[in-house]
Amino acid sequence: MTDDAEMTTPDASEPVPTRWTQATVYRDMWVDPADDPRETEDEALDERGILLDYLRHHRLTLEMKCAGLDAEQLARRSVPPSTMSLLGLVRHLTEAERHLRRVMAGDDAPKLYCTDEDRDGDFNGAIADPAVVEDAWRQWRTESELADRFVAGVPDLGTLNAGVSDLGPNGSDLSLRDMLVAHITEYARHCGHADLLRERIDGRVGQ
Repeated sequence: MTDDAEMTTPDASEPVPTRWTQATVYRDMWVDPADDPRETEDEALDERGILLDYLRHHRLTLEMKCAGLDAEQLARRSVPPSTMSLLGLVRHLTEAERHLRRVMAGDDAPKLYCTDEDRDGDFNGAIADPAVVEDAWRQWRTESELADRFVAGVPDLGTLNAGVSDLGPNGSDLSLRDMLVAHITEYARHCGHADLLRERIDGRVGQ
């Protein structure tokens, strides 16, 4: 667990930020449709394309929710005693990208931040340091690319995992389809957390 001195938590005396959005067409959106990188003219028609498009969408959402913030803001915790922060989410989802390769491909991809002694090292180590922020994004992009490369090389979504699963005995026979759905679910869950974290930081809202 990170020392309290290193934890960046909101001060109860801080003013509550005013809610705002950059969008002008639909006020409940993050940006206008023409400026939203998640919106494309490409339509996924098959199962693989649909799954990968949802994953692309949620990865971009994570990046957008973190855009324009400095190291202190990215490392700012939600509310005590939670250790959750936007920077922590980036590090946590980097671990998730490595997890996919470790389980499905059997790659030698040990956890980057979490250990047996500190199972929440991804969040606990998310401190307000520009070097930590830069490293987190670099690792996230690298792991996302490696995961995509692996998935692209497996033609059958029903292919079972080749690695040793760390999900326990019930996770020993996982298909790539299972893993992709679980991966998307993990991103979707944490993008919801990112909504609230970002709103608490500077008041910006939007899907």
